[in-house]
Amino acid sequence: MTLKKAIALIILVLLIDQISKIYIKTHFAIGDGVNVFSWFKIYFIENEGMAWGAKIPGKYGKLALSLFRIGAIIGIGYWLWDSIRKEASKVLIVSIALIFAGAFGNIIDSVFYGIIFNDSTHQVATFMPAEGGYGTLFHGKVVDMFSFSFFDPVFNVADSAISVGVALLILFNKRAFPKRKDPKWLAQMDNEAAAPEENKD
Repeated sequence: MTLKKAIALIILVLLIDQISKIYIKTHFAIGDGVNVFSWFKIYFIENEGMAWGAKIPGKYGKLALSLFRIGAIIGIGYWLWDSIRKEASKVLIVSIALIFAGAFGNIIDSVFYGIIFNDSTHQVATFMPAEGGYGTLFHGKVVDMFSFSFFDPVFNVADSAISVGVALLILFNKRAFPKRKDPKWLAQMDNEAAAPEENKD
């Protein structure tokens, strides 16, 4: 998988994630919901950016979390670039790209939403309000909206991308991380190496 295709996948996930979040933020107050099916509804909540709504206590807890997430995504970005450079398996590159996009999507909320939206408690938020946002840079809250009757956490598109990426790594572990001594892997590498020569004829 090429770098351009990986970037296109990342951009697609980010667009869907941010469009859905901005729509929810500007059309729902916290706690508002719409039933889609008996087992699924759109339900708006916000969290500090950690799983299960957990938070780091203290005055600088949120800042520390945001900076940690930025550091983590830099590491994931390098992993993606290095995997593409080494022509790793497609399933590995797709998985990393999904994880990167999901992490990036939630970082956008954590870093910027506090300054571009006002508070959603008992009201529908406004984009770029004249009186300023509900927080400061690096102190935004992540927008979640997908709620299933059989699954307690409420999540968003970014969370889904991360979950799918991790699931692909688990389900297709042997394809994502082939053993170099595996005869099938060696045969595949030989075929890929011979392909350019065949195309020259």
